[in-house]
Parts: sequence; structure tokens; C-alpha cells
Amino acid sequence: MSADQVRVSRVPSKPVRREADGALSIDLWLRRDGAFEADAALRLTPAEAEVLHAQLCYALDDETAALITPEASRPDCRKAVLTSRNRA
Repeated sequence: MSADQVRVSRVPSKPVRREADGALSIDLWLRRDGAFEADAALRLTPAEAEVLHAQLCYALDDETAALITPEASRPDCRKAVLTSRNRA
């Protein structure tokens, strides 16, 4: 018996937005075995969004980063990560 394959992805046409209560909302698509299942929204407090932002900046800082985005075009948060990691 095989388990269903579930995939969650961002809705490409919808930006992250701030809700009236201050939470940040990211629209998602849920698919099961390749078929659309439902829409959902990931809601994060500002503190949760900051932690996710920092973790993504750190995770994106590897050898492949230069292939995706040249260093001069990266946001400031990524430049700081590169500098601190290269000193270690």
C-alpha cells in the first residue's frame, strides 16, 4: 500500500500580505497525487516570520547561491550571512 503524495506550494500570483491583525499570510496550494486538493493560507506572527526569514537566508547561503542570484543582486540580509559565514 503506497501513501498519498501531498505537495504544498505557494500560489505564484499572490504576494505575502499583512492581515488586519498583524499576522503575515502566505497563500498555498495543496495537491494530492498531482491533483489540486485545496487552497490554504499559512499565517505567521511577525516574530515567526522573522525567524523563518533568518532561517531561509541561512539555508540559501551555500555553494549554489551564486548560480541562482549573483552576490551583487542579493538582498542585504543574504550579504551579511555570506560575510559572517566566510569569516568562520
